[in-house]
Amino acid sequence: MDRARIEELFAPFTAVSVKRMFSGHGVYVDGLFFAIEAGGEIYLKADRHSAPQFQAAGCRPFTYQGKDRPITISYWSLPDCALEDDDELIRWAKLAVEAALRAGEKNRSRPSESPRRQEAGGRRQRSLTRR
Repeated sequence: MDRARIEELFAPFTAVSVKRMFSGHGVYVDGLFFAIEAGGEIYLKADRHSAPQFQAAGCRPFTYQGKDRPITISYWSLPDCALEDDDELIRWAKLAVEAALRAGEKNRSRPSESPRRQEAGGRRQRSLTRR
């Protein structure tokens, strides 16, 4: 699936940006990563709140082959009904964006720098003692 087709698919929901990613595409809304295109299929971000809905709709989790074993991540295939019904597409895309927002909030709650480094205004403090 090419970039134009992905943008067209999500047009009823909102304007998206599409970036090349590995052998597929990453799909973003306002800079928020919420969907993957791989092998011509769309996968939407899910979490513990929304994954049961994807599972109940018969969607499949995104899985790829890691070094030693298959790896499953928290993205689920877009339900078939969403490909043919704009209201369904909007509903499922909203679930994905909400999951991506929750994931972002969880990640933002962790400090990105050590407290010592934050005190130094983001600069590394040098020890004045010799080792």
